Amino acid sequence: METRRWHLIFGFTMLFILYGIVLLNIQVLSSEYKTMSEANIVDRQVEYPLRGMIYDRNGQLLASNAAVFDIMVTPKYFKLAEEDSAILAGMLDYTIEELRFNIKKARGYSWFKPSVLKKQISQIDYARIQDKIIRFKGISIQARTIRSYPHKSLANALGYVKEVSRSYLEKDTTKYYQSGDLIGISGIEKFYEKQLRGQRGVSYVMKNVKGVVKGPYADGKLDTIPRVGATLTSSIDLDLQKYGEDLMVNKKGAIVAIDPSTGEILAMISAPSYDPNELTGEGKRVSKNYSSLSRDKNKPLFNRSMQSRYPPGSTFKTVMAMIGLQRGVVDTTTTYFSCNKRLVGCHDHASPLNVRGSIVNSCNPWYYQEIRRLMDDEGKRYQTSDRLRETLDEWRDEVKGYGLGVKLGVDMPYEKGGLVPSSKLYDRIYKGGGWKISTIHSISIGQGEVLSMPIQLANLGAIIANRGHYYTPHIIKDVGGEGPLEQYKEKHTVNVKPEYVDHIARAMADVPRIGTARRAFSNDIVICGKTGTAQNPHGEDHSIFMGFAPLHNPKIAIAVYVENAGFGGTWAAPIASLMMEKYVNGEVKRGYLEKYVYSGDLIAKEEARKERERKLKELREKNKARYKEIQARKAKQDSVKVTTSDSE
Repeated sequence: METRRWHLIFGFTMLFILYGIVLLNIQVLSSEYKTMSEANIVDRQVEYPLRGMIYDRNGQLLASNAAVFDIMVTPKYFKLAEEDSAILAGMLDYTIEELRFNIKKARGYSWFKPSVLKKQISQIDYARIQDKIIRFKGISIQARTIRSYPHKSLANALGYVKEVSRSYLEKDTTKYYQSGDLIGISGIEKFYEKQLRGQRGVSYVMKNVKGVVKGPYADGKLDTIPRVGATLTSSIDLDLQKYGEDLMVNKKGAIVAIDPSTGEILAMISAPSYDPNELTGEGKRVSKNYSSLSRDKNKPLFNRSMQSRYPPGSTFKTVMAMIGLQRGVVDTTTTYFSCNKRLVGCHDHASPLNVRGSIVNSCNPWYYQEIRRLMDDEGKRYQTSDRLRETLDEWRDEVKGYGLGVKLGVDMPYEKGGLVPSSKLYDRIYKGGGWKISTIHSISIGQGEVLSMPIQLANLGAIIANRGHYYTPHIIKDVGGEGPLEQYKEKHTVNVKPEYVDHIARAMADVPRIGTARRAFSNDIVICGKTGTAQNPHGEDHSIFMGFAPLHNPKIAIAVYVENAGFGGTWAAPIASLMMEKYVNGEVKRGYLEKYVYSGDLIAKEEARKERERKLKELREKNKARYKEIQARKAKQDSVKVTTSDSE
């Protein structure tokens, strides 16, 4: 009995010693349990920084942050009398059923934590209800910011932000973003996302088991302060941008204007466009607006200035002329090539012409004959020669040197590269061979397989304005006070002698004076340019103009595309000349030309043309059906006659 008692005492003693050792390990020696314990009472809260502002080159605000308010509800403390339901629902612009659904949803999330009852109420709406809503127990207000665009301009270039998608979160290797974060989706907002988003801060707070905040953890020593996003200064001239957008009302197309001396984009217009504020704010409203814009047949979300691949038309003749001069195929003093319309169609003008005359009069046969000198097919009749393939690819490399057929590297997402055809492309098209210069000659006048974007043609204007060099076009000239990104400071030189480029520039100065763009002529400024008319298989031709101003010490280079508008001198040239006059002189004196441009509703005109074609097609189908019916009736009558005759 005594032995058993000592055994029990020894056993309990060892048990208490073991228990003490475990407690000592948990409370003193082991950090793991301490961390697990603290995790139950310390909550890590992310503090979001203000997104960086965007200004135009003159300090006008383009993108800012607007305050909005989320109405929060904590179900544990929320009590609502039946008679107050209609009042609260009315304040929040809900039906009774919507209010009850959202309260039920909040209860499903947590009884003790606040959750959103109504998202993103504007300052005006909040001011209207703030005195009344605070009397409801369990209701609190959470302030936040959304993107705001003070002007209705530059929508395609600025882009927009939205909540990060689940698919993006799954692919985000940096693990920076969390559900509910805002992220740039297009335009400047996307390209400069890292600079604009700033740096998140983190604060640690003590909470009880019910999730109620009791105060800062460790006196806030572990907290980090959020860093506001960088301020961006755009190269855009907002006044010029608005003016260009006004000129393009009721028209489809694009305008890009560049400062040749820096590559800074002064205006980037895609028409039709939209109000950028339509894609900011509460999710359901944004989704509805985006759906409506994406279904619009005029494609306002599509940035035509950087993504529409159009044939450059006769503006491409400036590149052909400079390549010909550099190669020695033609020179500046000799008259070459008569306007032989049997080779390719052309309009009436003096003939023969020198290089200058070919630009001023935009002669098509001149460039047909020039490309024959630039390339050699060795006269083979039924197959493509290796020499032709070689010279075509050499020509292609020279054209790419002018920034065509390649991505320029603009600080905007979704830039396209255009197209300059290679021998491999033609071998694919013509099943391995059989193509000749006579087959592909339309590339010499910017048709056929040659495609470019408006921004590439504006850059071509800058090359000629600079007499042979350019800086990569960019829309942000300063990031957080440190200037543009490094790649936009580099000078790119084209393989052509400056004197040859100057010869083309002087020829372009005569295009508005005595050539194909007389509507663009101005007494106050020497406008240099080249018209283009791009064939369009889906409707009227596209009207194109590329140029710069003034001739000496140029301030602006520009490209204008107006879809379905016909001859380049009819619409694109006047619009470009008004833009150049506005920027260089600060005002426009040619009110008659403004009136002409403003009056043009080319979208309605194109719709009317399509409607006429539709009705004509219907009429043809009816006539065709009627003809078949008459023929069938006649055949039946003839059959009856034959049968009667046989019976007789």
